[in-house]
Order: sequence, then structure tokens, then C-alpha cells
Amino acid sequence: MSALQQAAGPLAGLRVLDMATIVSAPLAATFLADYGADVVKLELPGVGDSIRAYPPLKEGKSLWWKVTNRNKKFITLDVRKSEGLALFKRLVAGFDVLVENFRPGTLDRWGLTKEVLWSIQPRLVILRTTAFGQDGPYKDRPGFTRVFEAMSGATYITGDPDRPPVHMGFHIADAVGGLFGALGLMSALWKRARDKDAPGEEIDLSLTEAMMRLVEFLPIEYDQLGKVRERTGNANGYSAPTNVYRTGDGRWVSLSGGNNALFEKNCIAIGRKDLLADERFRTNAGRVAHEPELNRIFSEWCAAHPVNEILARFEEAGGTIAPVYSVDQIFRDPQVIAREAITRVPDEDFGEVRMQNVVPRFTNDPGKVRSTAGALGADNTNVYGALGLEDADIAGLKAIGVI
Repeated sequence: MSALQQAAGPLAGLRVLDMATIVSAPLAATFLADYGADVVKLELPGVGDSIRAYPPLKEGKSLWWKVTNRNKKFITLDVRKSEGLALFKRLVAGFDVLVENFRPGTLDRWGLTKEVLWSIQPRLVILRTTAFGQDGPYKDRPGFTRVFEAMSGATYITGDPDRPPVHMGFHIADAVGGLFGALGLMSALWKRARDKDAPGEEIDLSLTEAMMRLVEFLPIEYDQLGKVRERTGNANGYSAPTNVYRTGDGRWVSLSGGNNALFEKNCIAIGRKDLLADERFRTNAGRVAHEPELNRIFSEWCAAHPVNEILARFEEAGGTIAPVYSVDQIFRDPQVIAREAITRVPDEDFGEVRMQNVVPRFTNDPGKVRSTAGALGADNTNVYGALGLEDADIAGLKAIGVI
């Protein structure tokens, strides 16, 4: 089914205007689109969102773009031009949500203050996504995913104790920001749904603060105990044994399980019930204190067995170990296949591509990946035609660079 057709899903009928760029804010809109919201992505004519050129590329087309902006319609508009500003005001009147990630004050300078926007659409929910928020001494600084990760405290605790801090090999802070953006939007929209007279809302999402929220107990640990948590490699510092071990056939497995019941099952899996009688390992605190010895035992056992045997032994014992997958192994995993966690999606360039399915899934009114991200301005005629513009009007706006 084309993204232009009426979408099903729990958010069907919700209209979102996405004028953001790159990853975090557009991803927030995409999460709503996955559940049926009608999301229109607005880009600069002739330029478009710069993520359209981001690798990985196939035949010059960005595969990243196709996922991050799936399930949307695509229009072009330059709101900096007077004709574009007038058209934008007509357009936004028909939407429930506006998503933007310009530096603070940018829309104000273009004549689109929140007061102007709310005079047009009084119940409009505006998501503003920036590196550091709409106020404060850093508000005008640019930001990228590694900035958010580094300044949130997350990067500092990642890596081995005797090595430099390590960033995850993926833009995790952008993804986290998208999730918090979607959460903020749904919270504001619930108030609107509950109270028919509720005004619009302005959501101030700092991507650095979003990542900071994920480190959970680090701030309170410092506040109450004065402790600055350091890097511990693959050990987590609060339960043991937890680590990544190399298998006898050159693969990797990750062990976890901090309570006594799981420790017992893990010991049974490797044939070492004798460890349960060792006073050093009777409590989790004791196991954390003696983690190097436990790591040696589990590491040596894993190194002597192939991965399939390890997984079978732990499954039989009810232990807690998992294979460390590369992406090709994800595609072959029977659980992933059974649940269609990777789904096939029609694509205008490559016929069909595979990508992650909608998460979480609903039983009665599920979301769906209907289409990959499309071409620049692909839906100009349909979207602007719905505002009453004739083909000649659209051609004239295109000729002067407004759309």
C-alpha cells in the first residue's frame, strides 16, 4: 500500500508536519507514521534533507534515508520567501503537530513564532528538538549525536578501564532523541484528546538531556554517595559475572544474571555446581568483589566449547547467555524470522528492501511499514492540490523556487 493511501493504525487521522532534518526529530515523526499518522515531510526545494546523501549508499541512493523517513509524504517549500511563508500558514492550519529542529529562534525570525502558529491552529503541538534546549548558555550551539553522548555521561562509562572512552558504533543518541520526541508528542496529544478545550503545547527537547536521562542512577549515585562511576569494560559493576566471552569456534557470547537463582543456573550450565558452595560467591556483592575469578572460570569454559553447544547447555539449564550477533546473524535468527521483526517493504528504487518492523506491536490495531522514504517533492501536487492550488499555481511557485 502506498503511503499516500489512507493509513490504518491507532494514530490514523493524526496529521503531522515534519520540517526537521537529519535524524532525531524526523525519527520522532516516523514513529508516529508507523502507527498510521499522516506525516508530511517538508524540505527545501532543490536541496532537501541532507540525510538524503548520507551513506550507506546504493546506486547513489541513501539507504539510511529510506528507513528514517519511511511512511511519509514529501513536499518542498521555502518558508523564507514571502510566498512560501503564506503557503506554509495555509498548510499548517490543517495539522495537529509540527516538528522542527532549527536553532532556537529560527522560526521566530521567519515570522513563525508560537503565537503566530497558535493563532492559525490553536491546538497545534510543536516539538522543538535541539542539542541543548531552547534556553541556557549553550542554546545556540550546534549539536551532533556524539556531542549528546559525550556530554550526557554515557560515553565516559563506556569502554575498558585502561582505554579511552568509547562511542557506540551507531548514532544511539539520535535514536534515543527520536523516542523521547515521540513520547513527548503522545503525552501532549493525550491531553488534547482528554480535554477538547486544551490549547496547543510547545515541547522543548534537549537531545543531550535525553541521553542524560538514560544513564538512570549515575546522577543520584554521585549526589548521594559522591561516586563517579568509571569504565568497567563489559562488566557492569553491579552484578557478576557479566561479561563477553570468546567461544571455541571464534564467536562471542554475552553472559548476565546477577541474582542467586540465575547464578546457580549459569553454574549448572558450565558443570560447576561446586561454585555455589564457595563463600566468596554466595551473594551478589561477594560475586562482584571476586568478579575476576568468576570471569576466568566462565571465560575458560566458553573458550573450550563451540557457540552452539554453549547456547544449548545454557538453555537446558535456564541460564542467561546470548550470542553477540552481527547484523547478518540477526537476519538468520529463527525468533526474528518467526516474528517478522525484519520486514519487506516496497521501494521505488530497488523494488523491495528489508528493514526493522514496527516496535512495539499492537494486537487489535497494529502499525505497519507501508513505504520507504520517497523522492524530493514527490507529493507536492497532491498536498498542495488539497489546499486548492491548481497545476498552474504549483508550476508558478516551482518556477520561482518556492516549492
